[in-house]
Amino acid sequence: MKQRNRTMFRPNRKLLSCALASCLAMAAPHVMAQSTSATLRGVVTADSTVTVTNVDTGLTRTTKAANGNYNIGGLPPGTYRIEVNSGGQTSSRAVTLAVGQTATLNLQDAPPVSAPTGDATTLDTVRVTAPLLVETKTSELATYVTQKQIDALPQGNRNFLAFAELAPGVQFQTGTDGSTKLRAGAQSANGINVYIDGVGQKNYVLQGGVSGQDSTRGNPFPQSAIGEYKVITQNYKAEFDQVSSAAIVATTRSGTNEFEGNFFWDRTSTDWRKATEFEERSGSKAESKDEQYGVSFGGPIIRDTAHFFVAYEAKEISSPRTIIPGRGYTYDELPAAIQEQIGSGLFSAPFKEDLYFGKIDWLFGENHYFELTAKYREEAEVTSLGDQNLPSYATDKVNDETRVDLRYQLTSGNWLNDAHLTYEDTSWGPRPRTSGLGYILSDITDTDPSDGVNWRDSIIRTGAGPDYQNKGQEGYGFQNDLTFTGWTGHTLKMGVKYKRVEVSAQEQSPYNPAFYYDINGSLTQPIHVVFGSPVAGVGDGSAKSRNNQFGIYLQDDWEVNDKLILNFGVRWDYEESPTYLDYVTPADVAASLRSSTAINNPNSGVNVEEYISNGSDRKADKNNWAPRLGFSYDLNADQRHVIYGGAGRSYDRNLFDWLQLEVTKASYTTVDFAFAPSCTTPGVGNCLAWNPAYFDPAVLATLASTSGTGREVFMLNDEVRTPYSDQFSIGMRNALGSWHTDVTLSRVVSKDGFAFLLGNRRPDGSFFPPGSTWDPKPWGQGFPGFGNLILGTNGIETRANSLLLKVEKPYTASSGWGVTFAYTYTDAEENRQSGEVFSLDKPTIADYGWKKAGGVADHRLVASGIYDAPWGITLSGKLILASQAPRYATNCLDAPDFNNCFFDQYEPDGTLGFKQFDLAASKEWDTGSDIKLRVRADVLNVFNWVNYAGYDDWFGGPGSPNANFGTPNSQFLPTRTFKLSFGLSW
Repeated sequence: MKQRNRTMFRPNRKLLSCALASCLAMAAPHVMAQSTSATLRGVVTADSTVTVTNVDTGLTRTTKAANGNYNIGGLPPGTYRIEVNSGGQTSSRAVTLAVGQTATLNLQDAPPVSAPTGDATTLDTVRVTAPLLVETKTSELATYVTQKQIDALPQGNRNFLAFAELAPGVQFQTGTDGSTKLRAGAQSANGINVYIDGVGQKNYVLQGGVSGQDSTRGNPFPQSAIGEYKVITQNYKAEFDQVSSAAIVATTRSGTNEFEGNFFWDRTSTDWRKATEFEERSGSKAESKDEQYGVSFGGPIIRDTAHFFVAYEAKEISSPRTIIPGRGYTYDELPAAIQEQIGSGLFSAPFKEDLYFGKIDWLFGENHYFELTAKYREEAEVTSLGDQNLPSYATDKVNDETRVDLRYQLTSGNWLNDAHLTYEDTSWGPRPRTSGLGYILSDITDTDPSDGVNWRDSIIRTGAGPDYQNKGQEGYGFQNDLTFTGWTGHTLKMGVKYKRVEVSAQEQSPYNPAFYYDINGSLTQPIHVVFGSPVAGVGDGSAKSRNNQFGIYLQDDWEVNDKLILNFGVRWDYEESPTYLDYVTPADVAASLRSSTAINNPNSGVNVEEYISNGSDRKADKNNWAPRLGFSYDLNADQRHVIYGGAGRSYDRNLFDWLQLEVTKASYTTVDFAFAPSCTTPGVGNCLAWNPAYFDPAVLATLASTSGTGREVFMLNDEVRTPYSDQFSIGMRNALGSWHTDVTLSRVVSKDGFAFLLGNRRPDGSFFPPGSTWDPKPWGQGFPGFGNLILGTNGIETRANSLLLKVEKPYTASSGWGVTFAYTYTDAEENRQSGEVFSLDKPTIADYGWKKAGGVADHRLVASGIYDAPWGITLSGKLILASQAPRYATNCLDAPDFNNCFFDQYEPDGTLGFKQFDLAASKEWDTGSDIKLRVRADVLNVFNWVNYAGYDDWFGGPGSPNANFGTPNSQFLPTRTFKLSFGLSW
């Protein structure tokens, strides 16, 4: 067994578990979501009683001062009336608290501000003008996104996560297919987690970080149901789990004591957008449409006691897709039948999404509070259309999600407890759009042999597509967080979480047989066929695992004095995945591997015993101890100049989509045969004489059992570890009047990322022949009786050093304007291209070497502004500028021959790699009744700046430059686009 040495320190697990369990058992009756609720604390006159009341819902909390200090937690974000009763005298003031904020307000520093003292419903004027307290005394790297910014800033897709890039170091990325994802620093989107009302939305199966966000144009949550959120890029406390990158902490909207509602509709279309550069070249524009509409409303069930809120949003999109033949071919060089299918080369890909959300809250007295929330998401779209894929080869995909959260909160003196019972059910299912046979036109005389399998270099794909999958997660969870503030100067938090989730995957790819044809040969007789086949008596390409997840943490925020706050925390997470842990390597596979002289050669670098499992030798990773340390030092004890910093470790998780391949590939295999004359000896190996009967899938199925090299085998290391990141930062915040600045130096190192390697070896154990470092790779040289060997293990790493600068003048109704600036300088590197889980070009990850992190620009600026113009018009804008980011490319130009090409990087021409400026203007009219009319216009990409998405990344052959190297071949949307919105509120 390998020795693991990754832990900064290793407290006694049994001792910590017992201590936390005892505390939770003694204080089980107290509740509020620790990550989303706000805390108000500070100094007050001794023996005072402090009462805070939410002016919208009537929620009330009361505490007695202890040693001249007060601390009230569990406060939903919103506006509060604060009453201080001391010596029979009562004073009052009003403040606004943000999501997850720990705000300091000293109530004896200055005479309290006068405020109405009646019921909460009489405080309309206070609700408008109550100041938002600014949190400065925290070690977190956090940026708050307010409801005003969500409502006012220009936006094209109503994805609330789009505003996360107002935080330095965060990118909201939109792919050429319209799919969206968040990325922070050099880490992939998989490290992100979003916590809604304190509950993580982690995707345990697929990529994207958040459930449902793998390759989708849809939104994870109805934006009209989001109240506000904050983005924590580093130094999150121990309560946050299953995250190694940025954490998004959001709170949903609740009903209030007043009945309120809102309707919206917005739209863009073909005529309202500028043609892409590639559409202009073709002389025509693909039909497109983006229509979004929805309604939300809420109000009291019982005034000051119970409320409801519901929201519905829909999205209908038709996005342009352009056919771009591969290998540099043009339309007129393709066969006539293919040209007829392509037409103008412009098509539209439809998408439809429905999002539902409902919430009921119920307050019993001051101490007992219940919430029940539910979300349902339903999507259908067409994907894999465009580039080399014609419409018949595209994929129909469904993406559904249900989440339910029952929450009970209890406060009692110095104790605050938060409990959640959760249920989740997600499903993701691509299907071929058509059935039958795939027709793939390729170029067997390829002048770029760098990939070693020329017949796969497709020019055009048509006919039936290959993608058939069913993947998802379903299960229940319980989490409980407890806070104790009775120890003067300390805020102690502790919690436990348990989830029982069934993760599942079915992969039958290729689902339809794909026949390859040589464009320089016969267009009716194929040169190759690739098809999938279930392995008799083994399975159908599916896997299920009932995973148990357990987490426990302890956190202490210690106010040493009025200047210094120290944060100490540690959490431990553990997960059992039976599909991986209990897997037994088939006896024939194990025997063959052990008999392979090539793979067992000392030169191979492969120890097959590390991958062969007997069903009991694999153990779950128990070393996931994550210490979190932080501090803040208020130089003058007035919250105006604060130095802060921290260090910590945070664990993510391995996706089931990778772990399941060991099972599914063993039960559903990919088989390929070549047909003479493209192969030389029919009947030997996988070479066959052509027979038209092979067009019958049933006949092909009979060939699967005769394929000695068709069964590809995936094997996982017996000690797969959990990926994690170590984070370090130091910075300073300054409050200069109404302006706030924040400058931070940051370093994030992530390790143990998952990767698949090619385990094939030549007879002497080598990966490459003598004198070669690139080709030929040992494809087809598997082990006796089987095909290629793919090995799954850890090894991907990233390192990022960043300078993060934030300048903000928050919007207030009294000033009528607000601006934000977020600048990031990043020096990042990685030992494998981000997103490239399959690392099959080199024998080990170390052989790839360190390179600049692909897709991460050195310089990035995001600025936003909101202004209340005359005549009741609100203007807003958002600007994004980023320098060119490094791209990966294959360099054979500077190699002595095609056998010694190498991965290289370059930056496309131009100072800026991305630039976009958006504007919005809105106005609301009072109709004279209780209904208000709202009209808004957004202009996205005002200057129609072209942002290229893809380039020709082929340097060229040895001594023969590619004339098109670095030439753009695809473009990000939007082009200049006008969007009109109409709304009603009451």
